Amino acid sequence: MTKHVAVLMGGLANERPVSIKSGTECARALREAGYRVTELDVGYDVAEKLRALNPDVAFNALHGPYGEDGTIQGVLEFLRIPYTHSGVLASALAMNKHQAKIVFKAAGIAVTDHVIATRSDVARSHVMAPPYVVKPISDGSSFGVFIVKADQSHPPQEILREDWNGGEEVMVERYIPGRELTCAVMGDRALGVTEIMTDLAFYNYEAKYAKGGSNHVIPAPIQPKIYDKVQNMALKAHAALGCRGVTRSDFRFNEQAEEDEQLVCLEINTQPGMTETSLVPEQARHAGMSFPELVAWMVEDASCSR
Repeated sequence: MTKHVAVLMGGLANERPVSIKSGTECARALREAGYRVTELDVGYDVAEKLRALNPDVAFNALHGPYGEDGTIQGVLEFLRIPYTHSGVLASALAMNKHQAKIVFKAAGIAVTDHVIATRSDVARSHVMAPPYVVKPISDGSSFGVFIVKADQSHPPQEILREDWNGGEEVMVERYIPGRELTCAVMGDRALGVTEIMTDLAFYNYEAKYAKGGSNHVIPAPIQPKIYDKVQNMALKAHAALGCRGVTRSDFRFNEQAEEDEQLVCLEINTQPGMTETSLVPEQARHAGMSFPELVAWMVEDASCSR
């Protein structure tokens, strides 16, 4: 019997437009792979809609709060609908960058130094010596990220804007110069390592999603031992949080630093972008797997109690 897959997309977070694009492309690929697919734009009535649909599997194409932080995962556990990606605890830990870094550090994964501060404190004075990065503790797609350069005399005042929705507490972490690397994990297998290049200030929302905003180079042009180290660290980060399915870990590689300080893990994404040109599908394609094959693997991997 053909499996009925509900593709969850849209949602209530800043990343709603990206989620709709991810979900639409995943739904198309799943139909191509032979599944019966229903696209579901997620709102506060998601539990009622899922009860009515009664799908065999929920494909989670949501990004950001409610979809990536353990919330929708809890709903799916309660409804006993098998779902893709990570479970409640791993999703919640990964979404909270502060908690994830605590777990990473305990697991021996190199991370950047950071402090947690209120946004009023951050706007009043430097809470750490520049250069540093200010970011929401729990958000994605680089929303609300500010880079404070070494010669910047004043901290970012934009963080006090009335339309700020990144929370009252934010993370301030030491800025690491160097190259942007990323590596996906699929089950217990690390895929290729990609170097992300952009002419913008950093790999922000525009660089991620605007046409020509960034260039992805796979395999990354780095030494084999660094390539292997990135893959091993991605696997370690995935395991440390108890992630399932597909994740993508982001790294900073500073060739000018001491050897044991060259590579640091910035964060792990439990709901990485899933358009056909996103990083994870690109890495799967590099490994010989088509986009329909990738999403089909995710559906077959789905379960409850993740």
